[in-house]
This record gives sequence, C-alpha cells and structure tokens, in this order.
Amino acid sequence: MTSADLVRLAGRALLAHRLRSILSMLGIAIGVGSVIVLTSIGEGAREYVLAQFSQFGTNLIAIHPGKAKTTGMPGMLGGTTHQLTLEDALALRRIRGVEGVVPLAFGLARVEHGERGRSVMVYGVTPDIQTVWRFHTRQGGFWRGGDPRRGEAETVLGPKLARELFGEQNPLGRFVRAGGARLRVVGVMEPKGMLLGFDLDDSAYVPVATALDLFNQIELGEIDVAYAHPDLSERVQADLKRVLMERHDGEEDFTITSQEAMLEVSGNVLRVITMAVGAIAGISLLVGAIGILTMMWIAVGERRGEIGLARAIGASRAQVWMLFLYEAVAVALVGGVAGIAGGLGLCAALGVFLPGLPVRTPLEFVLAALLTSVATGVASGVLPARRAAALDPIEALRAE
Repeated sequence: MTSADLVRLAGRALLAHRLRSILSMLGIAIGVGSVIVLTSIGEGAREYVLAQFSQFGTNLIAIHPGKAKTTGMPGMLGGTTHQLTLEDALALRRIRGVEGVVPLAFGLARVEHGERGRSVMVYGVTPDIQTVWRFHTRQGGFWRGGDPRRGEAETVLGPKLARELFGEQNPLGRFVRAGGARLRVVGVMEPKGMLLGFDLDDSAYVPVATALDLFNQIELGEIDVAYAHPDLSERVQADLKRVLMERHDGEEDFTITSQEAMLEVSGNVLRVITMAVGAIAGISLLVGAIGILTMMWIAVGERRGEIGLARAIGASRAQVWMLFLYEAVAVALVGGVAGIAGGLGLCAALGVFLPGLPVRTPLEFVLAALLTSVATGVASGVLPARRAAALDPIEALRAE
C-alpha cells in the first residue's frame, strides 16, 4: 500500500465512526482555541504596555532616591543617606550627551476654577518635559525656562482637565487654584491618554519648585534624563552615577534605570506570563490527547479482524502502524485547524465588542498551534498504532 492508500483508509475509518471522531476533534479544537485566545490577549497586553512606555522615547534614564537591593535595607531604618534635590538635577545637566533633565515632584491636589473642580495628579516639572517626555502643548506653551529653583505661579493643564474646568472657553490667561495656590494657565497639553492606569490628560503640570512648596516637600521623587543617541546609554549612565556619588559623599544611595532596560525587563516578564497562561490553557490539549488515545485504543480492539486480514494479504507491520498513526494525526490536525479558526474568530469578536482590550495574534502563534496539533496526534497515536502493528494476523483473524 502507498501513502495515498493509507490516507484514504484512515479517512474512511474516521467517517465510519463520525460521532466518536468529532468528539475527539472537539477536545483538540477547544484546547487549541483556548491557547490561541489567551496567548493573543497576553501578547496584546505586552505590546500595549511596551507601547505606553515607548511613547516617552527609549533614550531615557530615570533616577530614583534609594538604592535597589536584592537583600538588606536601603539605609538606616529603610531610609536613604541623601535625597535627590534640584541641585542634583542642575549638576546632571552639564554631563556631555545629556539633552534634557526633568526634576519631578508630584502629588494629588484639587484643582479648581470657579465652582468647578476635581482632584487630579499635579506634576512638578520643567520645560525640558518637551524634550525628555516628548510632551507638547496644543494651546499656548510652557513657562519660561531658567533656574528651576524659582517657582512661577503658572500651570499647563491636561486637555481633559481643561475641558472639565473651562468647558469650551479658552483657558489661556485664566486662573485656577491648586491646593490653595493661585496659578495662571499658560498652556493646554496635547492628548497623551492613559499610562498604567494614570490619566495623563486629567493632570496639571506646574514648575517643580512650585510643586515642592505645594506639597511641602524638600526632595524630588524622580529625575528623568534624556540623552542624544542610544550608543551613549552606558557612558551617560556611568557619568550620572559618578556625578551623583560625588555629590552624595561617595554613597550610591540612588537607583539608575534606563528606559531600554525597563522595556526589556517588562517585555520578558509579560512574555513569561503569556506563555504561562498559554500553558494553563494547554491543559485542555492534554485532555484532548487522552481522548484521541482512548478512541484509537478502542478502535484497535474493534478492528482486529480488519488488521488480521490486511496482514494476511501482505500489509506489513509498518503499514499497519502508519495507518493508525495517520488516523490519530488526522483527528488532531482537523481539530487543530478548527480550533485555530475558532480562536481567531473569537479574537476578532473581542476586538469588535471590547475595543479597549488589546488582542494580537502573531503568525508564529498560529503556526505553533498547528504544529502542536500534529505533535498531539502523533503522541496520542503511537501506543495504539504499536498495539495494532504487534497483533498476530492469525490470532486476529481467529478472534474475528
């Protein structure tokens, strides 16, 4: 018998037991479909998070107070030896290759105009935010640059906050109150959307010295540094560390994190989560494989006479082995294709009915699902095929 003959015989055998074959295919289809949907959601979430961070650019370094350690405490009673200050930020501006520095202080405050008001995040920054964070104004502009230690009574509003406070009126030149401080609106930001649950459009931006006074703080929460070219990353980080340690009496009581490293770590973590979720969904594939194994094992017992006759007229053990293996692979492959189609259809439906849910199915996921289906069929069919091939033709015919 040729391979084509074996394929035809396998197909006829499956059609002869349609219900049993369909139920086995359904188990594989559910498993493959579940893997496709869950891994697509995980991959979509990974790309969404990376895109959210990437909107700030990749040539970005964040400096936080306190040294990140795997063991121990970051200082006496968990504190730090020195805090990050505006003077630290001014010193970092002089490093070669640095394009901009944003000292950051932030807190929650109620911003009001007339009878309207809402509690929002207020970020103390400098005009370098336009270079470092890639934030730009839609109306007006930022306050004048210069010494960040001088607090101006001015603010730039996020577009949502501006709309809530002023409606359709032009907010430029008007005044708002933030935490008791009277601030003149000099600009309205371009829409930026959400970042990890924080609505950047529903925020206010003020000079960093103004924010420190507003929240009664003496230290910065963060310093962000933008550098000119990706090749400068290691050198700039080394220079930042050197300058800050000189200012902090040789203490490395701060943590430097590049945007590139953060994106890589975040991507790897989310990729592992995606694979873990896919593996959990893959348990249903194991159930489907057991179903195929059971079906084929029963089929061998039911077709002993057919096997004995095939051997009697010249079929070899290998051909009998391949016949039953083809049947198992066919069941798994058809079920896998159905599962892929169903999974892709469900992903498309999620995109329509839940547009906010990030869903993406890379081609390699589809190919991997198809190969997994074939591998499942092979793994499920090996034992029944070996049992069929090992039957003695005379004993098989006698049993019939």
